[in-house]
Amino acid sequence: MALIDEIADELALQSLKIINATGDDAFVQRVADTIGGSSQTMEEAYLTAVRVRRAEQRARQLLDQLTEELARTLPAPNK
Repeated sequence: MALIDEIADELALQSLKIINATGDDAFVQRVADTIGGSSQTMEEAYLTAVRVRRAEQRARQLLDQLTEELARTLPAPNK
């Protein structure tokens, strides 16, 4: 992973922690605007990292839900 991608991913993870705690979705754009003032490339990498991490969160939530549902529907193992 390139340095820019590593930094963007770290910023995305930190941002998502704040967003999950506060519910402030506008936070992403404020950070992106700040980054974009210095580097459009970094801004794009950050926004991409945020989208990827949000998609990962949604996928993990779905997989956890499906796993729980499956566990409830399967018969208990015989001993």
